[in-house]
Amino acid sequence: MSKIADKMQMVKDNIAAACQRSGRDPKQVKIIVVTKSATIESVKEIIELGFRDLGENRQPHLTEFADEIETYLQNKPLGSLLPDKVSWHMIGHLQRNKIRKVLKVASVIHSIDTLRLAEEIDKAAAKMGIVSQVMLQVNCSGELQKYGVPVGALAHLAEQIMTMPNLKLIGLMAMAPLTRDKDVVRACFIRVRELFEEIRDSRIVGSDFVHLSMGMSQDYEIAVEEGATILRIGSAIFT
Repeated sequence: MSKIADKMQMVKDNIAAACQRSGRDPKQVKIIVVTKSATIESVKEIIELGFRDLGENRQPHLTEFADEIETYLQNKPLGSLLPDKVSWHMIGHLQRNKIRKVLKVASVIHSIDTLRLAEEIDKAAAKMGIVSQVMLQVNCSGELQKYGVPVGALAHLAEQIMTMPNLKLIGLMAMAPLTRDKDVVRACFIRVRELFEEIRDSRIVGSDFVHLSMGMSQDYEIAVEEGATILRIGSAIFT
């Protein structure tokens, strides 16, 4: 096995163990491979290993890698088991002037954190004739330097997004504080799961609201134990 394949297998084994501890099915958990620290050759290897969901934090890198991977897949050999395309996820902070470029590439935007950003994405998606899948980013830690919707404003923003015809709200995204204190990380994920359940059960949202995107390379096992359906993992695979 290659180094990347070996690390990916370790991640999958850790997810399976976390699912066993929490009584979950590993099939309920999707890995988004974050390509920020990867080379294009490493990304190709990940696709060859069977992974189809890729994530990026910044629009220029997203566009560059998406173009290169599209060319790579278009030129695959006859009879190849490679897919025709992959799904790109925008997982970082999105500036309004980059929206159109992101919508051309990303199938999901994880980082909606203001009403104005949601309105601009809805407007751009309407002009492009598409419906964009989006998630609300929650600032569960209350850290001033972090992006995300304050906990108290979350339900109201979800309600407003549900009125936008070119957005499909599919869940919540969160980042735990960067700390070695696992109790602090767990408390953050528990709070996000509670918020998710409150919004879902209030019937503000529709049947598409099913995902919790939380957990990265340093804390994904805790995230799985607390209900994450999407993990965003990069450095644990590529470094």
